[in-house]
Amino acid sequence: MSMMTNTLGRYFAGRFVVSALGVFASIFVLLVLVDYIEMVRKTSGLASASAIAVAETSLFRVPQLLEKMMPFCILIGAMTCYLALSRRLELVVARAAGVSAWQFIAPALASAILLGIVATAAYNPMSANLRELSKRMEAELFGSAPGGGVQDASGFWINQVNSDGQVIINAARSEQQGVRLTGLTLFRFDTDYQFKERIEAREATLEPGRWVFKSARRYALDAPPVDQDSFELATSLTPTQVRNSFSTPETVSFWQLPTYIRSSESSGFATAGYRLQYHKLIAQPFLLAAMVMLAAAVSLRFFRFGGVQKMVLSGVGAGFLLYVLSKVTEDLSKAELMHPIAAAWLPVTVGGLTGFLALLYQEDG
Repeated sequence: MSMMTNTLGRYFAGRFVVSALGVFASIFVLLVLVDYIEMVRKTSGLASASAIAVAETSLFRVPQLLEKMMPFCILIGAMTCYLALSRRLELVVARAAGVSAWQFIAPALASAILLGIVATAAYNPMSANLRELSKRMEAELFGSAPGGGVQDASGFWINQVNSDGQVIINAARSEQQGVRLTGLTLFRFDTDYQFKERIEAREATLEPGRWVFKSARRYALDAPPVDQDSFELATSLTPTQVRNSFSTPETVSFWQLPTYIRSSESSGFATAGYRLQYHKLIAQPFLLAAMVMLAAAVSLRFFRFGGVQKMVLSGVGAGFLLYVLSKVTEDLSKAELMHPIAAAWLPVTVGGLTGFLALLYQEDG
């Protein structure tokens, strides 16, 4: 009996993993196609944008978006797996052989936890690095064209004051968490805060104690415009401070988050978003397991009595409600109205307990 159970466990785990990865791959292809079409529309007027460069940019942008959809991939994959097993009467045979619902759900739970660990430890750093690479490629594609890759309506802003006066820097795009900026406009003021000059530059890189600007044009009040290949501007900002102010928690990999949290605290920046992201990634394996529980709860109930359409709608509805709960707790945590640990683990707890209690009622009630 033990050998049969182990064999069935490996079989059910394999079927679940194949279904989940199949859903994951299908959504990945769909997102790449949609994003590619949108990128082609944006770059239609740019002669320097080749089809291969646009495709690579879309390919590198999608993994981070797909990471947010991973729980739904697991939910749909689990429902697809159990639907296929039911249609082949394999679940009926397993029950007739004395295998309980908990025994053929356990392999999927273990597989979901393993997939979550891989997603947190390996996929998340990869998607963060690819997103940074896609930003760099977007900057090369669009250059200083308006509307290309701008993350905010007015871009990014830096205000710094030193012995020479005040400098306000506006950048259209940010790469490497703010260490490299493109599409820049600088407004310089003297020590009495009187306007001194405006500078436009193609790009800037932050080095220790200075900004290095390239392809710049200076506009002074009492002189004609002057072009410069490069010039330097002293700054007291450190790369860590700029990264903390420019980067979003989603663009920082799991292994770098503890360092960002410590450096943000020492620099006086808010850490709620970084802490929430860190605990969400830790809780991710258990969130995927909770999705399997929800899928099993709605699937097994209707496999027995028919009503596949109701099963699908129930599963999608449960996943949507869990998503709404996670967004509410995320907003509360970012507003510092809820502790990041509670915000990260509450959706996991609610989803897991809901699926567990529903299964307990159906199987043992």
